[in-house]
Amino acid sequence: MAEIREVPTVEYEERIVDIARVAKVHKGGRSFSFRVVAVVGDRNGRVGVGVGKARAVPEAMRKATERARRNMKKIALLGTTIPHPVVVKFGATQLILKPASPGTGVIAAGGVRAVLEAAGIRDVLTKILGSTNPVNVVYATMKGLEMLRSPEEVAQIRGRPVEEVMPPWSRKRHEG
Repeated sequence: MAEIREVPTVEYEERIVDIARVAKVHKGGRSFSFRVVAVVGDRNGRVGVGVGKARAVPEAMRKATERARRNMKKIALLGTTIPHPVVVKFGATQLILKPASPGTGVIAAGGVRAVLEAAGIRDVLTKILGSTNPVNVVYATMKGLEMLRSPEEVAQIRGRPVEEVMPPWSRKRHEG
């Protein structure tokens, strides 16, 4: 007789970043639908973004969260922050992500905050330059997080010890 095992289900945090009514103009007039931007993450280094469109808001939300789950990516974290600063451009949006010392919190707004918190980042500084279009901001944040490299990866590439590539607040204090 086969043994039945329970598969542990991972609890994902789902956030709706933006709901917008969009119109398409036809010969006979306009047809309206809704666009929803959603973020899904496990608060442990995995996060995804999805955009869904439908005639009704609930259907658009379902599509967006489904696409976000499908597009989940693993990102490099360093404790509660990111390993290094990143400047990323997506469309007309430019985004700066900077690591912060423990206790700083997430200094971000809107879509950036949703993505970072869903990924499990608790200490980071951010700034949006240029367009603040919610879709571009969310995609810029994801692009920036995908660009991150772990200290171990950077140390291996440079041929240096890991301690040399760590941020100053995470290095071990040598007393002598």
